[in-house]
Amino acid sequence: MSKPLNVVTFLFRLVIGLLFATHGAASLFGILGGSYPSGGAVPVGTWPGWWAALIQFVCGGLVLIGLLTRPAAILASGSMAYAYFVVHQPDGLFPVENGGEAAAMYCWSFLLIAALGAGQWSLDALLSRRSASPEPIAAPEPAEAPAEATA
Repeated sequence: MSKPLNVVTFLFRLVIGLLFATHGAASLFGILGGSYPSGGAVPVGTWPGWWAALIQFVCGGLVLIGLLTRPAAILASGSMAYAYFVVHQPDGLFPVENGGEAAAMYCWSFLLIAALGAGQWSLDALLSRRSASPEPIAAPEPAEAPAEATA
């Protein structure tokens, strides 16, 4: 991958991960304006809101730091597809009609991240480089001098 493409992929992954994680944090913890429409935290265990917020927070954080990026991005993409088709699509066919623009954009953005991978500036790449590097070979211990035979 070329250097400009590496930079853009890195920035794209960071921004999408950060936005998704903060969206989840708002719903989980009632910060940054909280969840819509209450402005507070979603009650723990509520389906699907709390579970969606948990996926957003965890997967967004993983994508942000580039750890387990592909599985996290696939889960995030699937959760946004679910959100679009179950929550938004019944209100209209097109995202502009049903308020599902963010869900559709997140879905396709995470699918792209899953396809491209985390890139070279990620924990995934760092761990891959570490596991691929050969173990250092220890120097052999000096042999002891043979004991002189006495006759």
